[in-house]
Amino acid sequence: MTARLPIFPLGTVLFPGLVLPLHIFEERYRALVRHLTGLPEGAPREFGVVAIRAGWEVAPGTPGRPVPGVGGVTLHEVGCTAELRQVTELADGGFDIVTVGRRRFRVVRLDETTEPYLTAEVEWLPEPGGPDEAADLLAARVIAVFRQYLGLIRPDPEDISEQLPEDPTVLSHLVAATAMLTVDDRQRLLAVDDTAARLRAELRLLNREATLLRQVRAVPVPLSELASPPAPN
Repeated sequence: MTARLPIFPLGTVLFPGLVLPLHIFEERYRALVRHLTGLPEGAPREFGVVAIRAGWEVAPGTPGRPVPGVGGVTLHEVGCTAELRQVTELADGGFDIVTVGRRRFRVVRLDETTEPYLTAEVEWLPEPGGPDEAADLLAARVIAVFRQYLGLIRPDPEDISEQLPEDPTVLSHLVAATAMLTVDDRQRLLAVDDTAARLRAELRLLNREATLLRQVRAVPVPLSELASPPAPN
């Protein structure tokens, strides 16, 4: 079953359960916020966040292939909805909003003409349900490795004392969103449907990054490729 969503292209990857604040100043996205706040009480106030993937050429049919975007921009195929939780209207007509990632989707078809902002027909991606022994075992390993990784990138030991979630799916999304990974690494993790598979991939990534950090005391990717905090639209 498909649904229609407003789409907000961003230079970052949103995961379910993660907070995403945004400063809205472009008129088309102001229109989007006005549309969402004007919905009837109880209606879902959410839009789709899809990471921008510019300058990549991938043959049709390739897993993870990009989809066309606006003005020559190419978008990734898998995104996550952002649920509107807080809206502050500014004197200039813009908005500061706070959203929370909710559910993953795959873009089926984009529409650039129906609304002032981009919309898309999307299909919802499956989310794990019920106990998963493999994911539970992997979660314990990921927590241990992630704490070691945090110890390498944070000089103050008190910074790594926070409680990490025990739920494997929630943990997998938190690690993917907060580790110093590239947008492409994060996008691949978002597209994984199975929690155990996502945790296995994160173990490989965390071990890779921890090894390089110990060797060179630096993250081995250009800063421009790191997934940075969302910029204003």
